[in-house]
Amino acid sequence: MKFADPKDDLVFKKIFGDENKTEVLISFLNSILEFKNNKQIKKVTILNPYQTPQIKDLKNTILDIKALNQDNEEFIVEMQIEKDKNFAKRSLYYTSKSYVNQIKKSENYNKLKKVYFIGILNFAIFDTKSYMSKHLIMDNITYKQELKDFEFNFIELDKFNLKLQECNSLSKKWIYFIKNV
Repeated sequence: MKFADPKDDLVFKKIFGDENKTEVLISFLNSILEFKNNKQIKKVTILNPYQTPQIKDLKNTILDIKALNQDNEEFIVEMQIEKDKNFAKRSLYYTSKSYVNQIKKSENYNKLKKVYFIGILNFAIFDTKSYMSKHLIMDNITYKQELKDFEFNFIELDKFNLKLQECNSLSKKWIYFIKNV
């Protein structure tokens, strides 16, 4: 049996960005971000993936998936097939743009909510052996994470070499599905 490749942009958006089947995105996010118990996502709203700049000369961006959970936290999920040496910078740009667009001129900063970025890459971007990495803003001496509103997660498919029978968690099964179907 042949399946459509989930790495294909349109297929990826159809699988994970379907407003009528948000349980697929919820399962993916909860497993990849390891959300359990009271942190677990129960509901998501698929948002408009177009991040139109408020200033005319700024760059327009189109995301693969943008969603909001029940706590108004934002999630950006990007599938990148072609190698892009600037993908790390793009992830910072997309995430910060999503963050600053959360409040209007007269609103207080306390309304800002966390933004999670998940980049699924069909290439290696970091010089590590691990296929999954999480990047946080931490103090370089204490390693405490006191600036908590940004989280960057990367899945490097090139580094994922497990067979289906070795996938002993839902996150590994999701990654296997994306890489191999």
